[in-house]
Amino acid sequence: MGGMGSGRRYQGGKETTNAFRALDVRRLQQDGCLKPGMSSTTSWLSNGANIGSIQIHSHADHVILNYRHQRAGEDWEIKRYPVSLGWSDCHYGGQRAWFTRPADGCNRRVALLYLGRAGIFACRDCYKLAYACQRESKDDRFARRADKIREKLGWHRGILNPNGTKPKGMHWKTYWQLRAKHDGCVDAALLGIAKRFGFLEKMLE
Repeated sequence: MGGMGSGRRYQGGKETTNAFRALDVRRLQQDGCLKPGMSSTTSWLSNGANIGSIQIHSHADHVILNYRHQRAGEDWEIKRYPVSLGWSDCHYGGQRAWFTRPADGCNRRVALLYLGRAGIFACRDCYKLAYACQRESKDDRFARRADKIREKLGWHRGILNPNGTKPKGMHWKTYWQLRAKHDGCVDAALLGIAKRFGFLEKMLE
C-alpha cells in the first residue's frame, strides 16, 4: 500500500481527502468487521482494480490494523497499528462505532482515518486536509457527480471516457434514470469548463 496520494493542492496549499486512502469505521461496522475476535480484509479499488488492502483484527475496545507500506524509494514495511474504538447510542436504538485517539496527541472521535506518507492512519484534522468539494468549481462538482454515477454503473471514471453498458441485473428503468442524470452532469461539466477557459466565447465568435 502506498502512502499519501499525489492529488491536487488547492488554495492555502492544503491537500484534499480524495488524494488519500481512507478507512471508514461505519463501513466496517456495517459489514460486521468490528465484532470482537473477528478478522477481515478491506481493499481499496480504483476503476475496478485492487490498489491496496489491509487486514483488521477486532477486539472489544480497539482494532489492530495490519498492512504493508512503502515510502518512495524505500523497502516495504510491515505495519501493525492499533486504533481505539468508542461507541455512542443512536436515537432509534443500537450503537454507532467511532475511531478514537487515532494518533499521538489526537483526542478526536472520528469516522474516517487517512493513510499518510509515514504509513500512519490519522484523522483529517491531524493531516490538515480539506474536503475536495470545498474547493472545487461548479464544473468540478458536476464531473464528480457524473463519476459517482459511473461507479454505480460499473463504468470507468472520467467524463471523457466512453460510456459503458447496462450492468447485469439492473432494471432498465433504473439504468435510464442514472444514464439521464449522468449525461446531464456531463453536459453541465463540459459547458462549465468551456466557459472557464474561454472556449465558449471563441465558438460564438
